[in-house]
Amino acid sequence: MAMFVHLTAAANAPRIRRAGIRADSRGQGGVRGVYCFPVLPSYTLTHQWLRELARFGPKGALVAVHLRLDDAQQVLVGHYRDSARDAQQWLSAAEAVARIGALADPRGWEVVLPRPADAREVHRIRAVPQVSGWRYRPDAHGTRPCTCVGCREYGGYGDRRLRERHPHPLDGPPPPVPVLLARIEAAGCPGEVAALRDALHWLSLRRRGPLDRLARLAEHPDPDVRRDLVWTVHRWSTPGVTELLDGLAADPHPHVREAVETVRNF
Repeated sequence: MAMFVHLTAAANAPRIRRAGIRADSRGQGGVRGVYCFPVLPSYTLTHQWLRELARFGPKGALVAVHLRLDDAQQVLVGHYRDSARDAQQWLSAAEAVARIGALADPRGWEVVLPRPADAREVHRIRAVPQVSGWRYRPDAHGTRPCTCVGCREYGGYGDRRLRERHPHPLDGPPPPVPVLLARIEAAGCPGEVAALRDALHWLSLRRRGPLDRLARLAEHPDPDVRRDLVWTVHRWSTPGVTELLDGLAADPHPHVREAVETVRNF
């Protein structure tokens, strides 16, 4: 039997003891299952994901749930940076332990069990120190954090001071909406790609926007513009966003379809 550890909120412990772990997470390629990691000789490496999960997870302490899986159980194994669908591999649980255990640096690797974990597979649940592991990415300690919109931790400790000390050119504040719409109109029809993508970037920082003025970009001949349109509007609360994404989900270019699938899995 292969031993893995799953990190979760302490409040979930009674339910896990009673009914196991639900397959609520999505791995690479949209695989739904349970994230876990092999129990290695190194305590720090075994619990390496704890601090990073604590940044985005529920309030309160995390606990370690030890799972005993059959050696032949198929799991999805790979590094979190492997974005391609075929970058991660299907291995047996025993092979996954051997593969990760043999790595010179297993930080950032992950395992997805593609089904719920049964309560009978829960070996034990125990408290763990809340300071184990890395944050942001392996080897992030000692390097200046990036303050761009994609990397910034909104409301995090020292976030405002960090942005004041190291402003990023993409941080904003964004130009007013009328200015951005004027730039889009000035780009022409179908529109100059660089100008459109720059305007879409600034519009993506907003919570709402002029969807009716951007809808025509769903027919733009450049797939990068159509993909940027997906990332711009997917968080807007403006009516009509769902319908626009439905249309782009059938886009002829795979990058646009993948962008729609990604934003819908957030």
